[in-house]
Amino acid sequence: MITPFQFNTTKSIISEVGALDKIAGLCQQLAITRPIIITDQGIVRCGLLQALHNALGGVESGLTLASYQDVVADPAESVIYQAIAQAQQHQADGVIGFGGGSSMDSAKLVAVLAQSKQSLPDIYGIDQVVGERLPLILIPTTAGTGSEVTPIAIVTTGDTSKAGIVALQLLPDIALLDAKLTVNLPAHVTAATGIDAMVHAIEAYTTKHKKNPYSDLLAKQALHLLSANIESATFTPENIEARQSMLLGACLAGQAFANAPVAAVHALAYPLGGHFHIPHGLSNSLVLPHVMRFNLSHASHLYAELAPFVSSTINCQQSDELISEDLITYLEQLIAKLELPTKLSQLNIKQAQLAMLAADAMLQTRLLVNNPRELTYQDALAIYQQAYGATNS
Repeated sequence: MITPFQFNTTKSIISEVGALDKIAGLCQQLAITRPIIITDQGIVRCGLLQALHNALGGVESGLTLASYQDVVADPAESVIYQAIAQAQQHQADGVIGFGGGSSMDSAKLVAVLAQSKQSLPDIYGIDQVVGERLPLILIPTTAGTGSEVTPIAIVTTGDTSKAGIVALQLLPDIALLDAKLTVNLPAHVTAATGIDAMVHAIEAYTTKHKKNPYSDLLAKQALHLLSANIESATFTPENIEARQSMLLGACLAGQAFANAPVAAVHALAYPLGGHFHIPHGLSNSLVLPHVMRFNLSHASHLYAELAPFVSSTINCQQSDELISEDLITYLEQLIAKLELPTKLSQLNIKQAQLAMLAADAMLQTRLLVNNPRELTYQDALAIYQQAYGATNS
């Protein structure tokens, strides 16, 4: 018997090399005439914002443009307030989120709050958003977060603390996937965001709550696309086909975990970002193998089901436990091949700080409840200790 479930996702997804050229028509389709673009300085410096401006066509296409360009990684509340103020000053009637997860998350919140009587703290939590939002288009420039298809936004609320907003209004009208926008990504960003997307798929497939047939199908297809293309996209950046496959894989993984939520890998990754500003994808990568080993007693049958979608070199005629061990080893070797750090000790983290990280991870109850195996403070500490001394396989 299939457990009852609900599945929600973005209304329209456009996956096409060169799809940015359609953006003016998409604005017209949504009756947007005064869009505000929400982005960051990295997008400005590499010329992508100018490419978006060119595609929008400005006055000639009947559009009056504005942009907020100061989103930062893990944006603070002040960033969101500034972006909302600029949208209100511009009298924006639509929002375009352009960049990585932080820019897209910020754009979601601007779209929800620019014409709302609610304030940012009012909407923290699950389903606290009231009313409609402005029309919203999200355009990822990294293949990782899947934010373009998730009803989630994360905001930094203190020195190391974060709050989440989960509401269906955060799903955009249109997600636009164009690999041309990812070609100039540094190799380490391509690699880390790609692993992030793989983690989304793995955790969605093994989650304790809300696992469903749609998310399972999406997670498997996402892993197939991501694992087959991540090395090529990282080391042969001009391979546009590999990059489009990575964007689609990240999107599918985003759809999966938006409906079957992530768990302990993310719970242990968040404190690494909060305390040490380690990029989210790399944080996930550092703890992934160790959380998977911890989960083996409860999830080896699920890991074994995923293994053939990750690599054809894994012998799937063995027991679930041995297949799972081979899968974890394969992922460790892949992370090392991608030239990402594999130990916490490589990142100026002191062993004495692991207890603090474990205590913080235990606060991530929204995520920990989804883990296939219950995790205690001592378990979290042990996982951090393994990650601290982990060696390349």
